[in-house]
Amino acid sequence: MPCFMKKARDPISSYTHFLGAILFGAGAILLFFKAFATGSTDKRTILSLLAFGCSITALYSASAIYHFCNREPKVIFHLRKLDHSMIYVLIAGTYTPILLAYLEPPKGAAFTAAMWIIAAAGIAMKLCWFNAPRWLTTLLYLLMGWAILADMSIFSRMSAGAICLLVLGGVFYTVGGVIYGLKKPNLSSKLGFHELFHLFVLGGSLFHYLLVLLYIA
Repeated sequence: MPCFMKKARDPISSYTHFLGAILFGAGAILLFFKAFATGSTDKRTILSLLAFGCSITALYSASAIYHFCNREPKVIFHLRKLDHSMIYVLIAGTYTPILLAYLEPPKGAAFTAAMWIIAAAGIAMKLCWFNAPRWLTTLLYLLMGWAILADMSIFSRMSAGAICLLVLGGVFYTVGGVIYGLKKPNLSSKLGFHELFHLFVLGGSLFHYLLVLLYIA
């Protein structure tokens, strides 16, 4: 671990999400290179890749900054609000290329708009009621994350590989969410439930990134 990370308030979480921000930021650029190389340059595809790339990079950047920052409580509190709010942005941003690629235009656009409206509502709730029960916020994240099951027809348009990556990502996010909600297990003083939660989130992001890279971009 780099020396400067030892000054972090939460070194493991900060370091892993700092790496996530760098890798997914570079990965977002790769998505555009592939899209242009393969001729997938229609406006809908490019905008959906932009939404996904920006949301995943922003989440890990916000999380890395929040877990690194060792400032006064007021600053940390505002960074924590940003960190938690970005989860809604990531969920909507991840849905965007998937829904627009695999659902017919009217339905895909409507579903995508609905996810962003829900994300905005979730952020507003987080800003106004930050101390909502942990179980409630975790449940909202999971319900939003699995909202794709509301239209099972999407799976008939996806290849087996794409479905596998989609489900694996969802499972990793869900396991991470359950760990976060239960606040356990705590394997050691340095690898508690919070660090495990972040590792599972990274895994979920990786699977969904591969889905977008291999099957949509």
